[in-house]
Amino acid sequence: MIKEAIKYLKELGIRPDERFVDIVDGDGSERHFVVNEEGQAREILPIINRSERALEVNTLTGLVDYIKANLERQKQTLFLQVDDERTVYLKGTLDADGGRETLVVANSIVPSFRYDHYYTAEEMIIAFQSKFKKTEDRELLLKVIGNVKEENVRKTGDNGVSQAVTIKTGIASADDVLVPNPVTLAPYRTFLEVEQPASDFIFRMQDGPRGAIFEADGGVWRNAAISNVREYLKDELAEEIESKRITIIA
Repeated sequence: MIKEAIKYLKELGIRPDERFVDIVDGDGSERHFVVNEEGQAREILPIINRSERALEVNTLTGLVDYIKANLERQKQTLFLQVDDERTVYLKGTLDADGGRETLVVANSIVPSFRYDHYYTAEEMIIAFQSKFKKTEDRELLLKVIGNVKEENVRKTGDNGVSQAVTIKTGIASADDVLVPNPVTLAPYRTFLEVEQPASDFIFRMQDGPRGAIFEADGGVWRNAAISNVREYLKDELAEEIESKRITIIA
């Protein structure tokens, strides 16, 4: 902007130093203006040293390592914003033009699973073992799904909460059991460095047999996940927080 202003003034045959005005604000900071031939003033804003694109990582460990390396913005206060259970931003303070630089964004990689979709018994067994932490209710569901004997899910005895199915209980025997509800499960839904929050689900079955789970805690688990991420960062960056270099917002 300064080069453009000087070029413009030269073209008019006017000395640049006759058209620049410096003003000192009440807080002692200086502001610089250039005045054109019509008497209109335009402020010359400082050049902002800002990254064009944030560094992207997929783990909290990578985010912590970047901060502890202290390679950039050593003398600036930085903010860690836990945006949600899967995203954390490392941001700087406000710039002169009112913008805020984003230095790093951490996006967790979590397995995909539809909580309102009916899967086959085989698909449910694979998903429960690969995308959910081991819990008592997970093992119970695996036992029920893996031993269902009949393709048809019984309609009688379905009170909207529990369903009856026939499962194998021995080499040549089978018993009717109630499908448990609600169940407490802990899917992988946030950064792997922190504890995966457990929450309640409604488990339902259809003919096939097929099964589905539906979230039943109103999204409370998200608050727990954000809290877990915040506590992890507080523990790992205790020195940076104490020195006021890092502030965590969640």
